[in-house]
Amino acid sequence: MSNIRQFTLSISDARLQHLQDKLALATFPDELEDAGWEHGAPLADIKRLVEHWRTRYDWRRQEASINRLPNFETSIDIDGFGSIDIHFVHQISPNANAIPLLFVHGWPGHFLEVQKLLPLFEESGANGGPAFHVVAPSLPNFGFSGAVRQKGFGMKQYAETCHKLMLALGYTQYVSQGGDWGTFITRTMAMLYPQALKATHINMVACGPPLKNPLALLALGFRYLTGTFSAEEKAGFERTQWFQKHGFGYFQVQSTKPQTVGYALNDSPVALLAWIYEKLHDWTDGYPWTDDEILDWISVYWWSRAGPAASVRIYYEAGRGEYTSERTYKTWIPDVKLGLGYFPKELALLPKSWAHSLGPVTFVGEHKSGGHFAAFENPEGIVGDLKVMFGRGGGAFGVVEDKKGY
Repeated sequence: MSNIRQFTLSISDARLQHLQDKLALATFPDELEDAGWEHGAPLADIKRLVEHWRTRYDWRRQEASINRLPNFETSIDIDGFGSIDIHFVHQISPNANAIPLLFVHGWPGHFLEVQKLLPLFEESGANGGPAFHVVAPSLPNFGFSGAVRQKGFGMKQYAETCHKLMLALGYTQYVSQGGDWGTFITRTMAMLYPQALKATHINMVACGPPLKNPLALLALGFRYLTGTFSAEEKAGFERTQWFQKHGFGYFQVQSTKPQTVGYALNDSPVALLAWIYEKLHDWTDGYPWTDDEILDWISVYWWSRAGPAASVRIYYEAGRGEYTSERTYKTWIPDVKLGLGYFPKELALLPKSWAHSLGPVTFVGEHKSGGHFAAFENPEGIVGDLKVMFGRGGGAFGVVEDKKGY
């Protein structure tokens, strides 16, 4: 596999100095009294983080941490788009019967969401549980993968990228795990490549109401009118309604005018920090972020190969073409086994019965903590789900028959 190359991250001193210059010249808006989080990222938080970024944050520490991971890159030809360099982490299990697992991130996530999972996967394989070869790519336009220069790179192309990466590594059959865009991309892969993707676990369960089952809708309406929802269901509806009313503005911007917001994200590290930090705060389950963790996360976007603006284009393209993100949650996919992970601070928490319209559900995991970035907030929950789902007696046990790799 001569096309597979070691990848080492190295940001030049000149680029680091350029960032310092920008941070030193930052100007800040004022803020309404007692605004809190209601109007967005608080001024005091952003000022503190910018000062930390400028005077104390050590990028070289984070760069060294990234380089200790098994990083690689390869060039993948995408139909109609030419060759794109794809960066990925590839942790190979010593177990010959390990299951190839594709981990797909979303926005504003990145490949490092897999970092806390890797030692847990090693522990599972060493202790008699299912073993996994883990592949975690930076999606095109994200992290340290290359940029897409043409319009029309949507769900089908992201799915093609991930599938061809697994084939390049010698994995003709594999399973997947994803949240956020990882949910929609792996669902698209299940439609396009069911002979290869044998099962998928998702932790953002996007689904529609059971339109083919009017009795289920009537029952839901009755429970709504009579107030007989369980406490868990009520909390889920409230979380979903909160997000739709108070947290969805970014989506409207990025799915309609990604270029316009891209100027701020690309030119201003402060704008990038505020734009993403708001999501890290609002979308998690009270996760106790340290300043270094926040800046580690933001820095992957700031130093991304394609630039921070490129990542938001997925929102525009995902609603267009034959394979849209909407299609993935309105389609029954019969041939790929499905696992569902529910975390209490996910952005959409819909009735669990609705998810059975997606495909053959073989596993459901319910967790007491975690939000939208479940792999980072509750890595034990994600790995625990996969250990049960793919372990002996699990709903997807033995689903991968051909475990060859390169």
